Amino acid sequence: MSKAGTGTKLVIVESPAKAKTIEGYLGDGYVVAASVGHIRDLRGSGLAVDVDNDFAPTYEVDDSRKPKIAELKKLLKSADELLLATDEDREGEAIAWHLVEALEPKIPYRRMVFNEITKDAIRGALNNTRDLDRKLIDAQESRRIIDRLYGYEVSPVLWRKVQPGSSAGRVQSVATRLVVERERERIAFKSAQYWDISAILAPGNFKSKLLELNGTRIAAGNDFDEAGKLTRTDRVVLDEKTTTQLVADLNNAQFTVASVTEEPRTFKPPAPFMTSTLQRTASSKMGWGSRRTMQIAQGLYERGYITYMRTDSTNLSEQATTAAQTQAREIFGAENVADQPRKYANKVKNAQEAHEAIRPAGSVFRTPAELQGEIRGDEFALYDLIWRRTLASQMADALGFNTQVRLETKTAADANLVFTASGTVITRPGFKAALDEVKEEVSDEDDTAVLPPLSVGDKLTATELTADGHATKPPARYSEASLVKELEERGIGRPSTYASIIETIVAREYVRRVGKALVPTWLGFAVTRLLEGHFGRLVDYDFTAKMEEELDQIASGELDKLLVLRSFYFGDNNLEFPGLHPLLESAGEIDARANSTIAIEGTDITVRVGRYGPYVERGEERGSVPPDMAPDELTAEVAELLLKQKSDEREIGINPAT
Repeated sequence: MSKAGTGTKLVIVESPAKAKTIEGYLGDGYVVAASVGHIRDLRGSGLAVDVDNDFAPTYEVDDSRKPKIAELKKLLKSADELLLATDEDREGEAIAWHLVEALEPKIPYRRMVFNEITKDAIRGALNNTRDLDRKLIDAQESRRIIDRLYGYEVSPVLWRKVQPGSSAGRVQSVATRLVVERERERIAFKSAQYWDISAILAPGNFKSKLLELNGTRIAAGNDFDEAGKLTRTDRVVLDEKTTTQLVADLNNAQFTVASVTEEPRTFKPPAPFMTSTLQRTASSKMGWGSRRTMQIAQGLYERGYITYMRTDSTNLSEQATTAAQTQAREIFGAENVADQPRKYANKVKNAQEAHEAIRPAGSVFRTPAELQGEIRGDEFALYDLIWRRTLASQMADALGFNTQVRLETKTAADANLVFTASGTVITRPGFKAALDEVKEEVSDEDDTAVLPPLSVGDKLTATELTADGHATKPPARYSEASLVKELEERGIGRPSTYASIIETIVAREYVRRVGKALVPTWLGFAVTRLLEGHFGRLVDYDFTAKMEEELDQIASGELDKLLVLRSFYFGDNNLEFPGLHPLLESAGEIDARANSTIAIEGTDITVRVGRYGPYVERGEERGSVPPDMAPDELTAEVAELLLKQKSDEREIGINPAT
């Protein structure tokens, strides 16, 4: 950082990396300094919000931040203008406002915003500065106050009634509830068994599967409900004995092609990345958690390689669509590029459409090959993913056709069987030319198996016949990627919060990671049960989404900040939500023991969530639950075994007082 002198402009950003990149574009007359995140926050001790005085917050500068304030004030003395160049979202607006409040500048100050850190973008931002946006500041401050009220008022109830150190949060508690509800579904799930037959047919050596037996469709997994019951009367369930006999009776049988149907297929490109889809794709392609993805993306943004990485918009600027189409034509051929710029409707609730999608920075994109000497490893992999997705979004549909073949045969016992096979042939790759190298998942139905040329009446023989047993599976546990998707689709939380939400519920031990899966703990069950039973509205999905909408309306000037805060804390007039404060007044009535006692279905054994971990209990019998055992694994049979296991504890005496 260069030294300030007379006539200089002081530019303040959040991070040293961002400061270094921007300083390279500004040159003489500018000093760029980093605040290193938030400069002040709500006071660490107590509520720090005066609920009886228009929810006035008490802010403080932490001792560790005071040297930074002194450093910035010293630079300010030598400057004649202050430019606040923090991120363009609400959080960035709030950081800028806190800087003004803490530094108390006596010189003019302006807000400088940009979506990417390139020379053109920085120069453009210098020529289009603005005042601080009070509405954005109010929205962020309201969020911070509500989260403080929620956490500081509800968490002590959990300390007393569940476990010391527990915490509640406006979005973290809802995220935990989603994970717990999925586990409840898995616990209640009853598996169904069913069988089918697969055949490898020649010529062509392609795979086909049994579809019908004597004119009736055979049952598949989606024909059963969660209780293991068949939901359709027009299906037949095959068992192992029947299926094995059918395979034996098919020995030397001839298969005849009854019909061949070809239908054109069109595959549309996926939208450019926003925060959640970037996190999900990085998870499925690279196995990264949300936090890791965002850390890598932030580094790419701050050094000028990609646009701002916290966004819920799929919009691309005209500059970006032109850059993407021009480059796609050069690399993948004009025939694979769309004739007109493609626009994408955002399906996310409450999306901030003013922002842009995540894309390579600049008016001409740098290809991954051009950056091989500058960025490596994870950064290179993520840039490559973003670059390909951006180009693909402006390319043509992939075209092909889907072939469905129906094959008939008869067993030695005169049973009539119908087999089916299908495959897809791509005739024009379109956007797939950009995504194939990263095996981008475009559609669950994108089966690219290729069938040989077949005509009605053709005769085939089976080179291999297999009886296949299946069991219906319970709903899959959430992964980080699918939980982010669920929160986003419900309108809960914001792109900037998803990574920290997941880290929080893992750190609190409400959820643990097992591979990619998020598995709730029994502590997570107990916390969720208490919140559902006594603070039901606070963990209601629609209520939480509505609160996000209200915060958005504060940002747009449609709602008054105080109205939202009063309604949340004291309740509203239409009794839709009684208010946090009235709910807290009856919290003492909660039966802590009952809340932390969970029945195991089909038995008189219960799970108790104790201070030192979960255990099973029946009368005077007790047995510890292994910490790595998932709740859906604790069946009646397992619970009996845990009770029978000998405890390593031994009695060393009796305390007469207790």
